[in-house]
Amino acid sequence: MRRIVLFLILLASAANAKQPIFRWGGDAEGGAPFVEADPSDPSKLRGFDVEVADQIAKGLGKRPEFVQVSFSDIDQSVQRGDFEIGMSGVEDTPPRRRMLAATIPYFEFHEVLTMRAEDRGKFSNFAALRGHRVGTLGGTIAYERVLAAEKSDGVICVSYDDDVHPYADLRAGRLDAVLLDNIIAVRSMRRVPGLWTEPKPVATGHYIGVLATGNTALRDRINEILRARMRDGTLEQIYRKWGIWDAYQPAFFASVLNGNAPKKAAESVAATKQFDIVLRYLPALLRASLITIVLSCAAMALAVFAGVFIASGRVYGNPLLRALLTIYVEVVRGTPVLLQLFVLYYGLSSVIRLPAFIAALLGLGLNYAAYESEIYRGALEAVPRGQLEAARTLGLTESQVLRLVRGPQAFRIALAPMTNDFVALLKDSSLVSVITVIELTKQTSIFAANIGSWVIPGILCAALYLVLSLPLSRLAGRLEDRWRAATE
Repeated sequence: MRRIVLFLILLASAANAKQPIFRWGGDAEGGAPFVEADPSDPSKLRGFDVEVADQIAKGLGKRPEFVQVSFSDIDQSVQRGDFEIGMSGVEDTPPRRRMLAATIPYFEFHEVLTMRAEDRGKFSNFAALRGHRVGTLGGTIAYERVLAAEKSDGVICVSYDDDVHPYADLRAGRLDAVLLDNIIAVRSMRRVPGLWTEPKPVATGHYIGVLATGNTALRDRINEILRARMRDGTLEQIYRKWGIWDAYQPAFFASVLNGNAPKKAAESVAATKQFDIVLRYLPALLRASLITIVLSCAAMALAVFAGVFIASGRVYGNPLLRALLTIYVEVVRGTPVLLQLFVLYYGLSSVIRLPAFIAALLGLGLNYAAYESEIYRGALEAVPRGQLEAARTLGLTESQVLRLVRGPQAFRIALAPMTNDFVALLKDSSLVSVITVIELTKQTSIFAANIGSWVIPGILCAALYLVLSLPLSRLAGRLEDRWRAATE
């Protein structure tokens, strides 16, 4: 009997191994109820999008396989063939439908305003939020709504890379309201106490699956499966299981099965010419470029000042000071700058609530100070000892030796590495978007997500970075040539 059971198990395993794979992409960082790691077994995934994908795979006679991808990169990844379909709260937008093969909508959500419980009734709409900070997730329908309200109602738009930190910042007082999907708002209210959500929706949207442009045959088969699961009640059971079924869904299902409302809503927005889109986003890219250059210059100034202090302390300080400064350098260089930004902005918020720009400035400046200090220390120690002894013999004090002999030569040696570090810092400034600073790369990412393509935004972003970095490189090169000629 045991042999028969074992044989059947092996036979089933062999059949499962031969079953074709249906690869679908999503972002598990989105969390429940979309896609998340199962707390009881982190190697497994759970969520309503996971179960919808399982139903699609089952209808295709295939075995589902999940591919992790950043939410903002789902469109680009499916287009290049990393997986057959992208899901995970992907919103139905006209640019997405123009660029990709989109499925029928399979869930209706609503954008809602969430605020602190003590502000209940105070901020019922954007007009009441004039001059207040409203957080949202970049590259989404909600972001476009808040951005429009920034122009029409005078709210302050604050963009995030995730849908978790906006609600934490709302409770901490960094924001006055958050606009996101009702699913996300309900989940966040369970996790963060003291919040309240305005029941009247600001906007309505739908979740879809996206496939590569030419993959329309598979898209049509998936549409048939989704309609069948709507008819037989499977999707309703899934949504009820995850607590997201509401009074809006029956009418939405009926409209999808009749081929009416969601499709018309998506088609009601006229296609915008690419040139007009570029003109619309160019001012935002230029503002983001200004933030990038100001942040980079200020952070580099801090890095140079702190780096000189650290290098001088390690060369001239007593053993205790040298040990402390060495520990600082090794800790900072040995940990990711992203982690340091999170600690400064979120980790220390209970002690000191730093503004996002100041936290970004300190994070980048103090991180690069550790690297700069090593450049300066090496440059100081590269000055020949004979020159230092000669200066001391002439009666110069140690401060005079450093200021008149050692310092100028060390600066000349350190100039080229300093220039390289500044260019690197200019590019690393893109990391500060994780703490809500909208710099050039983040604004480009939002631009690309909203038009469904990285080609034009990527070219513009690269051109702006070159405009920012090339003059500095040329200036440093001319200084090096001038000093080289002076010493020959």
